[in-house]
Amino acid sequence: MRHLRHSFALITTLLAVLSVPIVANAETVLITGANSGIGLEFTKQYLARGWTVISTHRRSDVPPTLAELSAKYKTLRIEKVDVTVAEQVKALASRLKGVAIDVLINNAGIYNDRGTCKPDDDLCPGDWTTQNFGRMRYELLDTILSVNVKGPLLVSETLFDNVKASKVKKIVAVSSSNGSLTGPQAGGGAIFYRSSKAALNRAMQLVAESVKRDGVTVVMLNPGPTLTEHQLYLKDFKGMLTTEFTVGNMIKTIDKVTLAETGKFWRYDGVPEAW
Repeated sequence: MRHLRHSFALITTLLAVLSVPIVANAETVLITGANSGIGLEFTKQYLARGWTVISTHRRSDVPPTLAELSAKYKTLRIEKVDVTVAEQVKALASRLKGVAIDVLINNAGIYNDRGTCKPDDDLCPGDWTTQNFGRMRYELLDTILSVNVKGPLLVSETLFDNVKASKVKKIVAVSSSNGSLTGPQAGGGAIFYRSSKAALNRAMQLVAESVKRDGVTVVMLNPGPTLTEHQLYLKDFKGMLTTEFTVGNMIKTIDKVTLAETGKFWRYDGVPEAW
């Protein structure tokens, strides 16, 4: 036994010298819309940190992106759920009964009109013109509000006991500077999307006030202009951020925020955003 203790101490010392993190009692994060873009990058980076990751999607089958990670990481749990359907979210909560969720990241969202895209085609950019005044397709408004506002509220409320039972106790909503009422208007397009993010910010601000007494921190994060699969058509625009960069910074911000900052709206790097 003495030899085993000596060997463990030696290994621990070597890991410290090599700056390799030692994970003890690793936390659990749940990420919605995790099969592509920002959600997928959150999944990759939290897995690399040694966390248990619950990644959700709404595809008919397990997306290849998540299947590939599942083959590599035993700490990945993949769940199918449509965040806008109460019955499916409640079923997810039932499957996760007794599972403490340290960080709940409401990432699932819709920007462009993907009505003409195939369901599993993550490279299809969709149509960004059907939210412009004079061309607005109001069925799209129903969808965007359902996914971008109802979804985070439904998931946060239904899985709240899981979050409250954890050590970290944080709920995150991936928002956008497009939801700022005082920010640049940038041409007046994307009316549905921008309205949904403004509504999301206000909704989660009120959630933060409601759950503060339970010690749960709620924050909204602006990932910045991120170059996801859906927005590759913007690759030549200056200032576009990689998913690796913005997600890495958002994770650092999530780590740092405390109950004192609950209900606030932050840029990916922890800089306060204008309401």
